[in-house]
Amino acid sequence: MGINNALMKLGVNEATLWAMLHVESSQVGYLSDRRPQILFERHIFSRLTGGAYDATNSGISNPIAGGYGASGPAQYPRLGEAVALDDNAALQSASWGLGQVMGENFALGGYASVDAMVADMCTSEDAQLAMMVEFIVQNHLATALQMHNWAAYARGYNGPNFAAQQYDVRLANAYATFSAGQPPDQTVRTAQVLLKYLGFNVAVVDGEIGPNTLTALHNFQSAQRNPLTETINASVLAELTAALPPPVDLLLS
Repeated sequence: MGINNALMKLGVNEATLWAMLHVESSQVGYLSDRRPQILFERHIFSRLTGGAYDATNSGISNPIAGGYGASGPAQYPRLGEAVALDDNAALQSASWGLGQVMGENFALGGYASVDAMVADMCTSEDAQLAMMVEFIVQNHLATALQMHNWAAYARGYNGPNFAAQQYDVRLANAYATFSAGQPPDQTVRTAQVLLKYLGFNVAVVDGEIGPNTLTALHNFQSAQRNPLTETINASVLAELTAALPPPVDLLLS
């Protein structure tokens, strides 16, 4: 449902949308422990707090961008340190989920507060995608996407220094890849995400039943003493969903 809504609202094809998601978050909005993917930006925190913590907490408050550290779960202790100092500024200083939209843009998504935005980012990838779409629409970037003007889109979405990270080049390459093949199968992709949550290594969430995904599925089914299957359907998704543990607390380090 979220994908179809995004395609209609942006006026783009599936290859364009998947290229965007691939570059921003490797096509998945959550870590294996079911917390949203984030990146904490120390220079945003410094700006929002007027540099109050630059001297005492320079690792998470610095007027110069960078110093991100490792990606994935390692970002949460950084966020937690900032939350202990100024929770509102901290949540605004992280990018969230599939679209990696900064928390300080909460109003563009129609949220009354950054807390409301973050709560929604924890609920579903559909909510994360909807936030990404609203950010694009509100910043008048849909036309650049429709025209595949990757530099214009990257400048508006990732900032004026987009070229340093080759966002435009990466978008163009990802679009070429997705245009040459089929879009991700949503049933398979959902299974891959669920297997990831359950601790089974699918290597990459790409919507394709490759050897890693099939091995992960068979390992899960063997552990559950369920029949092994070569395909993924609604029945398999139900088995995976039923086995899910509860998600961990957001700021658990």
